[in-house]
Amino acid sequence: MTNIKLLFLDIGGVLLSDGWNHKSRMLAIEKFDLEPIQFQKDHSVAFTLFENGKLTLDQYLDCVVFNAERSFTKEDFKQFMFSRTTELPDFLPWLAEWKKRTGIKIFSINNEGKEFNDYRIKKFNLHQVFDAFISSCEVGFSKPDPSIFKLALGIAQEEAQHCMYFDDRAIHVSIAKQLGFNAFVHKEFEESKTILESINKS
Repeated sequence: MTNIKLLFLDIGGVLLSDGWNHKSRMLAIEKFDLEPIQFQKDHSVAFTLFENGKLTLDQYLDCVVFNAERSFTKEDFKQFMFSRTTELPDFLPWLAEWKKRTGIKIFSINNEGKEFNDYRIKKFNLHQVFDAFISSCEVGFSKPDPSIFKLALGIAQEEAQHCMYFDDRAIHVSIAKQLGFNAFVHKEFEESKTILESINKS
């Protein structure tokens, strides 16, 4: 891979933990004594709307959690949600150094609700590695919709064959490959690091 000009990267499951995944929701059900079946049903309807910027976090919570009287506040629940985000080991500081060394631009292609997206970018100083964020909450559709990948290429004004993409979900990688990206499933840091170190080596 000697002609890579741009790196596209997922965030949740690659650099940071997933923002509001199944495990976090199960912990919320236990902590806040929610009815699990109804909570999951309501979440499955409302979450895509939240992720695609059609609902705010407050509106999502009104649909999914505060559709009944609760003994806790919305702020209590939000703080729990945000607390579930952690930085995954090694990748982020290494990537910041790699970007300085190679000069290759890095854009995100990530699915995230706006409040989560804004919090995670600021909290973990993601501007240190990303030149732009193609986030579902800002563009109105989410992976695996091919439209978000096509939009990312249009914003970057780059051809897919000159771009590399990492995601922890195989279905997203499959769609990216169909569009011509050099796309890889991120499994663990050392493996992805080895791939990235191979860029522009003759």
